Amino acid sequence: MRKPVIAGNWKLFKTSSEAVELVTALLPLVSGATNVEIVVAPVFTVLDRVQRVISGSNVNLSAQDCYWEAEGAFTGEISPKMLLDAGCSHVIIGHSERRQFFGETDETVNKKIKAAIASGLVVLFCIGETLAERESEKTFDVLKRQIIGGLTGIPESDLAQVIVAYEPVWAIGTGRTASDDQAQEAHAYIRGEIRSLYSAAAAEGMRVLYGGSVKPENIAGLISRQDIDGALVGGASLKADSFAALVNAAQK
Repeated sequence: MRKPVIAGNWKLFKTSSEAVELVTALLPLVSGATNVEIVVAPVFTVLDRVQRVISGSNVNLSAQDCYWEAEGAFTGEISPKMLLDAGCSHVIIGHSERRQFFGETDETVNKKIKAAIASGLVVLFCIGETLAERESEKTFDVLKRQIIGGLTGIPESDLAQVIVAYEPVWAIGTGRTASDDQAQEAHAYIRGEIRSLYSAAAAEGMRVLYGGSVKPENIAGLISRQDIDGALVGGASLKADSFAALVNAAQK
C-alpha cells in the first residue's frame, strides 16, 4: 500500500513571521493524519524558522530547488547538504516554473536528482506538459522524455527516494484542473514508464502525485483514482485550513 503524500509548494510567498504563523496554525489541524506524508516547501530564507516550529511533528520540510554541487563558486545556489543542515528531508526538483523561467532542462534536473539522492533527500520530481503539447497530442511524448531524462543513471535501489509529481503546466495557477479521468490516464502512463524502465515492483512502489489547481473541492475525486497517490499543492497550501482539508481528505 503506497502512503499518500500531500505536499505544499509555497513558491515565492511568506516572510519569516508569516511562515511561522502558517505552520503554527497548521500543526494542530493535521496532528491526527498519521497515514499521510505531509510536506511543506517554503522559500530558502525561512527554512530554519519553519523547521524549529515543526520539529518533532508529523510535518516534513522541503526546499523548492537545489544545485548539484556540494560547494564551490556558484553564487546564489544552495546545495543538498545545506538543505539537510537547515532541516530539510525533501526537495522539489524540475518544477515547470523552474523549467519555464530559469532554463531548467532534463539534463540539469537529472544532475540535481542524483545529488539530492546521494545526500539522502527525498526528491519530488516534477513533470508535465504545456497546453500546446496537450492540444497537439504530445502529452505522453513529453512525459516519456522527462521521465527518461530525469531518471537516467539512477538505479532502482534509489527510487525509494523519488516521488513523481505530475503537474500539467496548463493547470498550474490557472484555476483549471485536469479531470479525474485525465489525471488518472497520465498517472497510469507514468507508472507504465517506470515499469518499462525498471520493474513491476518499482512501478507499484512509486508514488505519483497530481499537481495543478488542487483544492479541497476536487481532492477527493483525484485521490480516489488507482494511480494517484496524493497532491503537490500550490495556492491551497498557503492557508492552514485549506491545506489541512487536503491532508485530512487523504487521511480518509
